Amino acid sequence: MEEIMCMHVIYIYGVCSFSIFRVATGDVGAEMSVNSTLDNRTNTLFTSKLSAAADICVGLAILAVVLLSVLGNGIVLVICYRRRKKMVGSELLCVNLAVVDFLCCICFYPLSIVSSFHHAWLGEYVTCIYYGLGCYIFGLCGMFTIAAISIIRYLKTCYSLVYAAWLENTNIRLVCCVIWLVATVWSSFPLFGWGEYVPEPYGLSCTIAWRGYHTSAKDAFYVICSFACFTLIPVLVIVMSHCQILYKISRFSYSLSARGIHNSLRRAEKRLSMMFFCISLGFVIAWAPYTIVSFLFIFHKENQYMAPEGFVFPALFAKSSHVYNPFIYFYFNKTFQKELQSFLVYFWPKLGGNRVGAQVTLSHPGPDPIYIQLQERGYICRAFALSRYHTQSKSAKSNNTKHAHAKLVNTCWGSTPKNTANPLKKKSVNNSLVASVTSI
Repeated sequence: MEEIMCMHVIYIYGVCSFSIFRVATGDVGAEMSVNSTLDNRTNTLFTSKLSAAADICVGLAILAVVLLSVLGNGIVLVICYRRRKKMVGSELLCVNLAVVDFLCCICFYPLSIVSSFHHAWLGEYVTCIYYGLGCYIFGLCGMFTIAAISIIRYLKTCYSLVYAAWLENTNIRLVCCVIWLVATVWSSFPLFGWGEYVPEPYGLSCTIAWRGYHTSAKDAFYVICSFACFTLIPVLVIVMSHCQILYKISRFSYSLSARGIHNSLRRAEKRLSMMFFCISLGFVIAWAPYTIVSFLFIFHKENQYMAPEGFVFPALFAKSSHVYNPFIYFYFNKTFQKELQSFLVYFWPKLGGNRVGAQVTLSHPGPDPIYIQLQERGYICRAFALSRYHTQSKSAKSNNTKHAHAKLVNTCWGSTPKNTANPLKKKSVNNSLVASVTSI
């Protein structure tokens, strides 16, 4: 009996051991299957849904945006740094906008370019969070900056007497700091469970998980607030402010023109208002398609309702907002035009060229002496370095500059026919005439 019981115990122990082994083996297989599924899902999320040729085109387009933005906004920042002591409140906000565009193209877009050429997102979740967080911070900063520009221009145009003391450089710097603080805090919520940064549907960029609206109440709250409070309200503020500004300026200009009054200060103010209007309008137009596509994405649990190319073009169009602001500055702001011209001549003096001039002196009774002068453009470089110390009028400054830097090359003596009246004497005011002959 004891032997039979021992055999039964051994049998039962063997069966149990075999069963435990099978269960353990099955669990390991299940775990391996789960890990394999997660790896495949990760590879699917961070793999491009576009063709290889389309990926190269996207990478080249983003590269062009980066180069143009870095060049244009870099020049804007250099010029603004040189004239930093003369800048006013609205210009400080333009500097903040240029910093946003410049740093966003330097710090984040190269990762998207390399991923496009690699046909997959590099770094997976770590770089995705870095890219999504950074782009969202800078996107909110751009939106808030343009909204602040619109509000300040509205107050300065419509209520300048009431808010003139408040619109100082110190308060504008405080506004810039508040903009960066609010954008950073709100963009950091997904790091603490309110929302999430996930790849775009085409796989080569990262953004807020707009479909998180369907996952939890916290994600839904974050998505709705992002659209309502941080997109819709700033856009309405921008549009309403500029409509009021244009209405006020057009009404005042009409009243002046009806009375026959020409006010150069009002013309400059109108030109400045048009510049900020174009900046704001361009930003809203550039980001509108991407905002609409993302908003529609909320109400679909899957991304099959639109082809991957449908997400690419709005994203690229939104990135173009980093490019056109320097061109708007150059077109509308005459001060910026002069500073840019002096900046270019400073580094490439040959762009200025040389001038040859002739000075005819009519004070002598005999043959009139003609002074031929070679006026070099090299003085513009020195004038650019000393442009901060303009204290004289334009006419006095131009005369002093000509006399200080003109080089006398030769003196030629000519004669005038006896029976022919000199037509230059009729037009002489101070018995001298300076005629530009040619430009080299």
